[in-house]
Amino acid sequence: MEAIKSVIFDWGGVLIEDPAPSLVKYCSEALAVSKEDYIRTHDKFSADFEKGLVSEDTFWERMCGELGVSTPKVSSLWADAFKAAYVPREEIFSLTAGLGKSGYKTALLSNTEEPAMQYFHQLSYDMFDVLVFSCAEGTSKPERRIYELTVQRLGVEAGQSVFIDDKPEYIRGAKQAGLNTILFESVSQVKNELAGLGVK
Repeated sequence: MEAIKSVIFDWGGVLIEDPAPSLVKYCSEALAVSKEDYIRTHDKFSADFEKGLVSEDTFWERMCGELGVSTPKVSSLWADAFKAAYVPREEIFSLTAGLGKSGYKTALLSNTEEPAMQYFHQLSYDMFDVLVFSCAEGTSKPERRIYELTVQRLGVEAGQSVFIDDKPEYIRGAKQAGLNTILFESVSQVKNELAGLGVK
């Protein structure tokens, strides 16, 4: 195995608690629809929003048209919902910063929408060498291209990288692109598996 030179982190579910349940609750309540109806409709329209192919306004127009409700009256329901759902895992952010100080390159690789990406930039995290957001690239996990983009920007080979995510399908995509992978379960488990890959 090649020596590891970079570690790539997922955002929602790794660096922060999985925001999806809170996002569903917040948005379904704001639209006055059931969680089940919201999830079914969101699954139908979310991919284009996540890849930045449509604006938030267009996303809500499609969603609300399908649900038969009025569009949100706030400037960005998604930003409001995401901020409400945002619970950082400080230990993972500290781990990322420590890896950088130890000479490893670090990246964030996230399937996320533009309002959430903007919120990330507002938080001014400084421990990442590379940031890759699906909404800015027009491609998303588990598509091979987004993993390849990430390692190219890090300036390393796929086999010199470790990708950490909480979703098995995104881990499979990374493996197919040649990356080493860790399926996130806990902070201690991630640290142990990184050590097993020779990351100090």
